[in-house]
Amino acid sequence: MAGCKVQLDFSDSRCSSCASHPYYIILGLILVHYATLSMHSQVTQEKCKVNEISSKYEHCGLHPDGVRDLDCFTKYPWSKLRCMWKPGKHASKNTHILVIQPQKRNYCRVYKNINKSREEITFYKNHYVTIQIFENSESKNCTKTDFQGSPESLQRCDPPNYVKFTRHSGKLDINVSWDQNDVKHIMSYSVRYKALGSLQWNESPGMSQNKTTCRVENLNSSVAYALQIHCITNTKCTQCPWSEAYTVPSEVTSQPVIVNFKETDVANEKGTRLVSITWKVSARDLHDGYIVTIGKESGEAPIERIDTIQPSITLILSYSAYSVSIQSFNNVSISPAVSHIIPLREDMDSMGDDELNVTVHNNISFKIYWKDFLLKKYVCYCAEWREEKTKTAYKSFYLKGKNYYTFSLLKEPLKPYKRYTVSLHVRPNKDTCNMKHLNNSEGTFASTKFYFMEGTPVSGPANISSYNLTQNSMVLQWSSIPEEDTRGFLLGYTIHYTENHLRGTESENNITVDPNVNKYELKDLTSGTTYQVQISGFTSKGTGKRSEPNFFTTTQEGSFKFTSIIAAIAVLAAGLIFGPPIIKRAKVVLWPSIPNPGKSNTMQKIDRPCELELLEVINTLKAEEWETKSLHIIEKEAVAPATILPAMLPLLCGLDKRGDSPGITCNWIQTETDDATGNTSPNNTTDTLLETQQTDLQSFPFPFPSGYTTMEMFQHVMPQSITAVTQDMESDPEDADLTVFNPKPGLDYVRQFSTSPVSDNDHLSTIL
Repeated sequence: MAGCKVQLDFSDSRCSSCASHPYYIILGLILVHYATLSMHSQVTQEKCKVNEISSKYEHCGLHPDGVRDLDCFTKYPWSKLRCMWKPGKHASKNTHILVIQPQKRNYCRVYKNINKSREEITFYKNHYVTIQIFENSESKNCTKTDFQGSPESLQRCDPPNYVKFTRHSGKLDINVSWDQNDVKHIMSYSVRYKALGSLQWNESPGMSQNKTTCRVENLNSSVAYALQIHCITNTKCTQCPWSEAYTVPSEVTSQPVIVNFKETDVANEKGTRLVSITWKVSARDLHDGYIVTIGKESGEAPIERIDTIQPSITLILSYSAYSVSIQSFNNVSISPAVSHIIPLREDMDSMGDDELNVTVHNNISFKIYWKDFLLKKYVCYCAEWREEKTKTAYKSFYLKGKNYYTFSLLKEPLKPYKRYTVSLHVRPNKDTCNMKHLNNSEGTFASTKFYFMEGTPVSGPANISSYNLTQNSMVLQWSSIPEEDTRGFLLGYTIHYTENHLRGTESENNITVDPNVNKYELKDLTSGTTYQVQISGFTSKGTGKRSEPNFFTTTQEGSFKFTSIIAAIAVLAAGLIFGPPIIKRAKVVLWPSIPNPGKSNTMQKIDRPCELELLEVINTLKAEEWETKSLHIIEKEAVAPATILPAMLPLLCGLDKRGDSPGITCNWIQTETDDATGNTSPNNTTDTLLETQQTDLQSFPFPFPSGYTTMEMFQHVMPQSITAVTQDMESDPEDADLTVFNPKPGLDYVRQFSTSPVSDNDHLSTIL
């Protein structure tokens, strides 16, 4: 029932607001809960006796995996003692007990329920103290760590709270800042370093000359280092611990290389161009990004720095000249810069006399004026003027309602005979006529050239030459006069030419051509005449110096025909001299020499058998045996029987030289010694040789296949002929008593005729 009353009480009208807001009740309960927890976890301290502490925690010992690295210090001026430690790896509860005990005192102070790894305790600066931390004090795995120190050694100055490194050329510059409570006590500091990944620190640490900067030298630019810093101890800083290890990357040493530069006009924007630059860096350099610095060549502000992580940049610029430098960087170094000049552009279509004009008053004052339609859009302008190959001067100005401006009291006076270029830039930003940024901040309206004082050219055209020479014309060609020698605006060239004769020269002829012309054809000249030619340029101040004299001769009348005849004769002579060897060589290469059987001298043509012809041939061969083109077969022995010769007659009848004797016939003649029966006397070999027998060449049983007969064929034919003759003799019974000599089985010799005559004893023998 009591619970109900409580409930009724809450429902009473006086607590209606509480019922309507139940979250207030919940919030109150949460606050009460956390207040209770905080009371239980709050660090408590109490006095103790040294003997009691020693007996209570005597089971606790030092262990590498337990609580460790207790360190206590204080800040100047004297304040509470700050103690820090590292908890054990296997602590069941993150609670510690700290005991501080002054030396030579039998009392101590205990701090319990410490859930952090640091604590501030009351410090007695006049006593040497021993401090202990206990972990897992209620278990058998209790561990502890100790610290002892005197008041004079407990004043600490912490490592720097800010460090900046800069590397260049093997040097490392260090800039640090300290805690505001320590900076007034620190006089200097030192550093130690080692190559990244090395185990041993450098044995000769560097030392600063002041409390902020230090330089370490003789480092390897391509090596990354680890580095630590601490202050130099003194009476106010008795402890100077090393800082954490800082990583210092290697230097960026490679200069970027520009690989592409592109310039295009911006559409619908007069006097502006889109400039794109792309570059690359060495892969061995570790970099974080790139620094692009761009400014006008004239020196006008601003010089703008653009940081980018991409190796390219795109800008919208006017036609003015700009200088660009590009560097790569990391957090400790910047690479050498690559520079590029974006040149002044003067080839825009609107750059004419109608757009911008100049009036020079004197060497320190001139006026420019332009089209008045700009007045409706622009009030901020900038003019730039410069002599060729000199620094550009500039002047920015605000102008409203006028289309002209006078520049006076120039810092650099204008020089006579020197050409100047002036450009007018317009700026759409009306807040200020001084640009805040270079990118897309101005455009070029027009550009023109002017002289403070003009003169005449000091030199003439060079490299004068001629071509297409004819009897009455020639074409002259020359190089333009250098701009620095014109000393004014070149209005044209004058060609001076005269006929050159031994008795003197005739009157000079002059022809004027435009300044942009560098060749001209002279006409109506005299054939075969030498002309002296000189060329000079002229300005508004007059004609300048002439070029050196040059001499050119027109062709002679009829010289073309004479030259053609000489050329034809030369070609014909060369053909006669070198033609036959060339043709002969070509014939040997292209058409090899093949013997003609019909014209062979080895074997003569065989027509038909002839007895008288045979004798004449034999006599002729003996008389002309020195002819090397004839074949002669000789045997030095007794004459063969006459019965063999008839077998040879059919073969030898046809042997003849190239031309047969017209008086000799090929018919066999019958002699008086023949009887009526046609038999031949065996006792008369001479008569047997003249025996007649009607034989036709066509009936010869061994015809030659062609007019060309080799020795091998001749040797094959002769035995067969002799055999045939022998058979005919055996068939006739009346000739049975004929004596037939067997042929000799060998050939005495076969040779060509030499110049030695054959002896009378030599006789023709049959070859077997």
